[in-house]
Amino acid sequence: MNQYDEIKKMLKLSKGMLIEQVEDERINIAKDIEDRIEDDVKTEKSMDFEQEYRVSGGLIRMYGDSKQETEITSLEKETFQETMEEFVSEVTELVDFDTLILYPNTVTWSGKIIESNIEFNMTIGEENGVYINGDMMKLDDELVGLIEKLKQFYIKFKTKWGKVLGSRKKTGPEEGNE
Repeated sequence: MNQYDEIKKMLKLSKGMLIEQVEDERINIAKDIEDRIEDDVKTEKSMDFEQEYRVSGGLIRMYGDSKQETEITSLEKETFQETMEEFVSEVTELVDFDTLILYPNTVTWSGKIIESNIEFNMTIGEENGVYINGDMMKLDDELVGLIEKLKQFYIKFKTKWGKVLGSRKKTGPEEGNE
């Protein structure tokens, strides 16, 4: 027990010295990280308006700086319906889709492929890519094929929703007021 107490005392002492050193240098790492997180949250929540729509059994949530930016167009409805239908026909029928989120410069869409227990997230705009998540996935030809289908589908997703983002910029609130 004596060695345990000594090690514990040394750890406590070294931790105290580290905190003193950080305070002496006037560097507060935790505060810096908190500030950066707070800035990110403020940026994300700077959208004043939010509206959610049900389209063909799926959900679209739109964010914008004005109410007009959160109004859904027929192009967005059609694109969302086509996107869901194409995913089912080209990737897999067994899927639970999450809400498609449409920001002024970004589109994100996620879901879960039930048969493989894989979660996916597709993003275009400020961060592009298709991301997957799963626990203890068996690496076999079926999984590799599914991942390849996701990659190919992402190309279509990016093209379709890139056009929607471009269309939203062309018909922004500035032009509607002229």
